[in-house]
Amino acid sequence: MSLRVAVAAPFIQHGSRRLEENEFVVALSLDRDWFSPDQAKRLIDIATEEGLLDRTDDGLAATFEPGEVTIPEDFDPDEDLLRKRSAFERVLDSLVAEGMEKHEAVGAINTLQGELGLTIEAAAVVYARREGIDVDDLAPVAREAVLDTEGD
Repeated sequence: MSLRVAVAAPFIQHGSRRLEENEFVVALSLDRDWFSPDQAKRLIDIATEEGLLDRTDDGLAATFEPGEVTIPEDFDPDEDLLRKRSAFERVLDSLVAEGMEKHEAVGAINTLQGELGLTIEAAAVVYARREGIDVDDLAPVAREAVLDTEGD
């Protein structure tokens, strides 16, 4: 779950769960040289949309425990982090973060999709719930995908 790793890095560096936005941007752009300042700001937007960050009056707050995230030595985030991810991709990241092999999760979700006749997003949410993984924040997105499909 490289988005979580990239978001956690500035908090780990500063030993805090709260940072001013400029501290976060400097940590990712100047200190680590992972992103340009504009890209780091885009990462804030993506992480906020995905529930990893909260914007507060005094800056940014991590919604997870950054200290529990391990940053691999050779970690170099891909620019794909800067694009909005589908509900399927987000659920898949949650499954992988819980220790499931990516290819196994994709196969199981595809099987479930075929068995239940659901969209890939809905099948991913159902599968994650069956595995005991909390993806309640993505259920409305999956529901919307089902409703959009019914209208076609």
